[in-house]
Amino acid sequence: MRIDLHTHSTASDGTVRPEQLVLDAVVAGLDVIGLTDHDTTAGWRPAIEALPPGLTLVPGAELSCFWTPESGWPISLHLLAYLFDPAEPAFAAERAMVRASRLSRAEEMVGMLVADGAPITWPGVLAIADGAPVGRPHIAQALVAAGVVRDVPDAFRSEWLGARYHVPKRDIEVLEALRLVSGAGGVTVLAHPKASKRGRVIDDDVFTELAGAGLIGVEVDHPDHDAYERASLAVLAADLGLLPLGSSDFHGTNKTVRLGEHTTRPEVYEELVSRATGASPVSSPDQWPLRLRHH
Repeated sequence: MRIDLHTHSTASDGTVRPEQLVLDAVVAGLDVIGLTDHDTTAGWRPAIEALPPGLTLVPGAELSCFWTPESGWPISLHLLAYLFDPAEPAFAAERAMVRASRLSRAEEMVGMLVADGAPITWPGVLAIADGAPVGRPHIAQALVAAGVVRDVPDAFRSEWLGARYHVPKRDIEVLEALRLVSGAGGVTVLAHPKASKRGRVIDDDVFTELAGAGLIGVEVDHPDHDAYERASLAVLAADLGLLPLGSSDFHGTNKTVRLGEHTTRPEVYEELVSRATGASPVSSPDQWPLRLRHH
C-alpha cells in the first residue's frame, strides 16, 4: 500500500480541485490519500463523490496553531486532524472563526499592497480563490498574474507576503486544538514539526507535553525536513510512542512536491485509524453523507 496523508486542494490553498485530486492520486499510484485542507472540510464531499475504485480517502484538516514558551514569542505549529465528526459544535465553531479571520486578514494584506501601488484588486483575489477560504497563496497568484513577482515562491519573500505585507492570522492554541479534535472523535498528528527552514520550531520537551495531551503522531518524512531533522524526529517518536508518518504536503502547482513523494507505512496508518472514534476512512462514493462512529 502507498499512503499519503497530507494533501491540499482548491478548498484551501491547493491548485487541484478535490474531485481531480482523488483521480490524480490513482495516477500517482496511491492506495490511500488524506485530504487535509486548512481549517475546512469543504473539500470532503466533492472528493468522496468522485472517489475512484481502489482508492481510500481519509478525511481531515490542517489546523493553524501556536505554542507559547514560558519566555518568548509564540511559535507557529500545524496540526493535522483526521477522522473527526465535522459537525461537532465546538470544533466546527472554532474552525469557522479561524476561516473568518483568514478572510479579514487577506483583505487587509491586499489593501496594504494596493496602497503601495500593486496593480491587484480584492475582487480579483476572490476570483482566484473561487469560493475557497482566501489565503496568502491566492494573493501570491494575483501578484504573479499582475507581473509584480516571478512566481508564487517569489511572492513569499520578505519584501512581499513573507514580512513586509504580512498580517498575523488567528491561530488556535495547540493544547486547545488537541482537546477540540479529541472531542470530535478525531486523532492528531503534528505536521512538519522540525522544519527549521520555515522558522522557529518547538523544543523536544514540548513533544512530551503534547503527547501527554493526546497527540498520537508526528510527520517524520516531509519535504521540508532535512536528513538530520528526520532522524531526530524518528528517535523522538520512538521514545514517546508517537506514530511516525510520511507525507507529501501536496499543494498542486503552488509547490514543486509530487503526490506520494513521501508515504506512511501501512501498519502506522492502520494504527492511526484504529484510534479514531469520529469518522471512518471512505472507500466508495456511496459513503457520503459521511458515516460516523459513536464518540
